[in-house]
Amino acid sequence: MSVLLLQFLYILFPTCGFCILFKVPTKQFPACILTGAFSWTSYQILLYCEASAILACFIAACLVGFLSDICSRIFKEAATIFIIPGILCLVPGAGMYRTMLSLLQHDMDGFAANATTTLSMAGAIAVGLLITGSLLRVVLSVIRKLPHLH
Repeated sequence: MSVLLLQFLYILFPTCGFCILFKVPTKQFPACILTGAFSWTSYQILLYCEASAILACFIAACLVGFLSDICSRIFKEAATIFIIPGILCLVPGAGMYRTMLSLLQHDMDGFAANATTTLSMAGAIAVGLLITGSLLRVVLSVIRKLPHLH
């Protein structure tokens, strides 16, 4: 459990760096940083519970999408401001490196395995954000159409 707490604290720094890099308004820094930290921590918890890396990426991306939508409504900003720093810690950079290394070393079996996992993780991130955004819009549309809420 202390390892997860340390990872939560450590991921705050690179997420803050991404906020600076992408010129996030200072007022939104805490929300962006916490979105990234919660997504990474959820990813690590799922890996600890022996979920696949692809499923863990998908669920963490869904969490980023959900938290970003909430933050965008609170701060009246575009959700993208919160999504980009929050999702970058999930990008499978090490997998991309291993994929290219296997290719350069002419290890086609390793290349195929690494490429499949890496592309699946990247796809899971994209699908997680897409599904979350779509579901939130459908739910909000249905809620707005309910007669007793007008």
